[in-house]
Amino acid sequence: MIPKRSVFYPWSGQGQISPTTVAGADGCWFWDDQGNRWLDLHSQLGNLHLGHQHPELVAAIQDQASQMCTIAPSFAVDVREQAAQAILDVSPGFSGASQVFFTTGGADANEHALRMAMLATGRHKVLAAHRSYHGATAGAMSVTGDARRWAVDPIMSHHTVRFFGPYQYRSEFHSTNESEECSRALAHLSSVIDHEGPHTVAALIIEPVVGSNGVLVPPDGYLAGVRTLCNEHDILLIADEVMTGFGRCGDWFACDSFGVTPDLLTFAKGVNSGYVPLGGVVLGPRVADFFTDRPYPGGLTYSGHPLACASALASINILERDKLVSSAQQLGEEVVRPALLELAQRHISVGEVRGLGLAWAIELVSDRQTRKPFAPLTPPGSVTPLMKEVLDAAKSSGAWPLAVANRLHLFPPLTISSDELDHGIAAIDSALTKADELVQR
Repeated sequence: MIPKRSVFYPWSGQGQISPTTVAGADGCWFWDDQGNRWLDLHSQLGNLHLGHQHPELVAAIQDQASQMCTIAPSFAVDVREQAAQAILDVSPGFSGASQVFFTTGGADANEHALRMAMLATGRHKVLAAHRSYHGATAGAMSVTGDARRWAVDPIMSHHTVRFFGPYQYRSEFHSTNESEECSRALAHLSSVIDHEGPHTVAALIIEPVVGSNGVLVPPDGYLAGVRTLCNEHDILLIADEVMTGFGRCGDWFACDSFGVTPDLLTFAKGVNSGYVPLGGVVLGPRVADFFTDRPYPGGLTYSGHPLACASALASINILERDKLVSSAQQLGEEVVRPALLELAQRHISVGEVRGLGLAWAIELVSDRQTRKPFAPLTPPGSVTPLMKEVLDAAKSSGAWPLAVANRLHLFPPLTISSDELDHGIAAIDSALTKADELVQR
């Protein structure tokens, strides 16, 4: 047993946790030092698109290490250029002067996208949604809209203006259908822009499909409407695709699913399954052109790290070759959606299931009529006793989803098979049976 007091664990009270010691992992599975084995139904933190220990990713890192482990970002190196071009080749609608700025993860990607937008527009405000998460660094947290920002609000910038995005199941706009939700959410956003003064707003940052706050899929027309509003007021649109990029939602990027091209796009996680820390910003032509003759005031020692770029290049090649993006869409529509809808019919604890591709949420309620949440919003990293019982039931059945607030999230590796999905859904069935029992107590 490894001692667990040397590491300071994130999002946790250090005396209140007992982390599972992971002894190994392979493909869609991982196991502990006691012989327990689980299907990784959330790809750890939603990043393992190609699963654990993919031999080609491991080989790409090893090969690059034998040639060049690292080099400063001010130098040109083939693997860095090749990875950037591969990302541009699959990015939605980008052409011409588009470029990639590499970071070490999603939070700093969003930090730099915000900085670029403010510099390129000469404006200082940013519009960001409630029920959003953009990272744990100060700037990224300043545009985050969920409870994770509360403890650090006093030390952050106050240039963020928040708005409500669409969430028809718990509508802020008293909508009765998705069409109403879309039109009313857009009217609300338009009003916020008008009251803030469009000339003061540099950018609007949005998750095209909201990730850790509930897998909220926007209604048809919403993202296109946001794009139109940004165009009308010369506001830059930043798409945070850290969780949704590289096939997670059944297209290369969630923006593709809705036919929208942002001005800046941030990525991390699925670009290389997190085998080596990597994130970045795709700069559309407008922002890229702005810095043609102006130096950008920002950089990182490990920007475009060769080992990370080698794994990204290999990962994109695998996603293309094995048709894993279209497979995610097919598995989502033909396996996950019908299975979860069937579970929703049988289990009184299920209020709604929603998602697309291989990104899904099951929202639990204690009363379907009132839609009272099964468990309250909790501090990040913590799970209420009720949700812990539900999660434990899934784990006892051999699968490990993510439990957050009153929801179970399913973000399995894109390499998952239909048989493995069946195993995972059977484990979720067991978890929901436990939830039903708790509701009826």
